[in-house]
Amino acid sequence: MNLLEMIQNPDNMNLVREAGKKFGMGEDDARNAIGQIVPALSRGLSRNASQPGGMEALLNALASGNHQRYVDNPEELARPEAIQDGNSILGHILGSKDVSRNVAGHAAAQTGLDPGILKQMLPMIAAMAMGVLGKQASGAGSLEALRGGGEGSPSGLPGLLGTLLDSDKDGSIVDDLLGLAKKFF
Repeated sequence: MNLLEMIQNPDNMNLVREAGKKFGMGEDDARNAIGQIVPALSRGLSRNASQPGGMEALLNALASGNHQRYVDNPEELARPEAIQDGNSILGHILGSKDVSRNVAGHAAAQTGLDPGILKQMLPMIAAMAMGVLGKQASGAGSLEALRGGGEGSPSGLPGLLGTLLDSDKDGSIVDDLLGLAKKFF
């Protein structure tokens, strides 16, 4: 299951409804907005995780960030602290405000939704994404188990990160990591 499927899973539809409520849109529009933004966040996570120390940084953020609180209590997504957290997450995932604006602009072109509203939604969706990943991490066990994979890792975070990193969905992340590395050298 990829990150978007995890967010839009029936068990997590309160996240989608909360986003719609916060921005005065229906569930379908919120789902469409999230559907256009999350793939860009997934690509950013994948890119960051493939950098030296990137996987370790992501695992540490998931272990210490208490992001799963957004899944457990979706109403927290609308709080200023969550928006600040989301902006910080966006800075790490996308790198710059220009990239964030481009993501919002692309999502607006695809959905017909107001780009200004989508820019405002970005931090909430970033917090939501880390919340889903954090929830998955907490279900996978300790950070040490996550680093090593351990038994049952396909259903835990390493399996999810493998899914994030496997951009061509061929079951192997080796070719995807090599492709990302080629972009930097």
